[in-house]
Amino acid sequence: MKNVTSAVCTECGARYAADPLTTVCPACGGILDIEYDYDYIRSSLNRETLKSRRDYSMWRYREFLPVEGTSRVPKLRVGWSPFYKADRLAEVLGIKTLYIKDDGINPTASLKDRASAMAVVKAEEAGKNIIACSSTGNAASSLAGNAAAAGMKTYIFVPERAPKGKVAQLMMFGATVISVQGSYEDTFRLSAEAIDRWGWYNRNAAINPYLMEGKKTVALEIAEQLDFKMTDYVAISVGDGCTISGVWKGFKDLYAAGFIDRLPRLISVQAEGCCPINTAAKENTAKWRPQEENTLADSIAVGVPRNPVKALKAIRESDGIPVNVSDGEILEAMRLLGHTSGVFAEPAGAAGTAGLKKALETGLIERDASCVSVVTGNGLKDVNNAIKASGEPILIPPSMQLLLKEFRKIGDSHQ
Repeated sequence: MKNVTSAVCTECGARYAADPLTTVCPACGGILDIEYDYDYIRSSLNRETLKSRRDYSMWRYREFLPVEGTSRVPKLRVGWSPFYKADRLAEVLGIKTLYIKDDGINPTASLKDRASAMAVVKAEEAGKNIIACSSTGNAASSLAGNAAAAGMKTYIFVPERAPKGKVAQLMMFGATVISVQGSYEDTFRLSAEAIDRWGWYNRNAAINPYLMEGKKTVALEIAEQLDFKMTDYVAISVGDGCTISGVWKGFKDLYAAGFIDRLPRLISVQAEGCCPINTAAKENTAKWRPQEENTLADSIAVGVPRNPVKALKAIRESDGIPVNVSDGEILEAMRLLGHTSGVFAEPAGAAGTAGLKKALETGLIERDASCVSVVTGNGLKDVNNAIKASGEPILIPPSMQLLLKEFRKIGDSHQ
């Protein structure tokens, strides 16, 4: 990998060669970060050559990715998700300029496909044909789908509370699914033990530094879709801390390689019922504390985050704004996205928009700002909460008289 210089420990600073099986720091157990030769990237790629590429997937940014030159691109098309200028939603929220990045349109309907596509490539480079992970749902289904397309076997560990829609995806993709009767922390621990015991390729994003490199491609796309003229803010939901870390890494890589001339501030959004990373950020400390997983937004219900070091660093370096939102505010954001923009988000996917709304209402950001809100997952992942957000349909016998009566009840003009 001519574009990669090393893997660096975020805790002790030790440097190692980056190979497909690189995981945590052997010296202190810290999480590793992949570093690049930006001079090499600048000599190989620029804005104009990028514009001429016809590969509209995450792999259009290969110079920014830690993959070998001979590695095969996975079969599923991951990335280059829709990017909408959301004028109606901006007017409702009271912000000058707003964009929606809808990553729920990826093959298995979440941003996590970016990490799983990278996992498939790195597993193949390492000569592995079995991949495993723990997940609250989206990482699991994305791994199962991307691995199935590549002909690989998967073992997936999910907490028992994982929504049925996500578990159904896992089963449909042929994964061996282990539903753990316990918390996400219990699930993660069991998956780690199994991975160590049988030597499977580890897709757990907090252990495997390459997966964040896949996630960062959402930031590379945002920048290109903005013609490299960055917004003031980017709002993102936060669970384990891996996604916000990846988003920040993507922007920093672009800045270091000269593709953008300024960095956005991140809005880190967590649920009030489970916000260990934001709590630490607000207290300006690296000492986070475990919390209960008390939120309907299952994808960010992580009481013991596995990547707090990188997440807190991203918030600090970006002069970021931690915002906690209630479940009610998340449900409202789901409705707003649907009603104003035609974007169907699962609870965690709408959390970024909920956080942006709250940041505007509380004066944390200015009204004449520009922002991108990242929707990380599709609403079909969690239909029960979608119905909770939207309400039930009108149910009546086939009678015009009863239809008119119902219209009068709700104040509809067609009466």
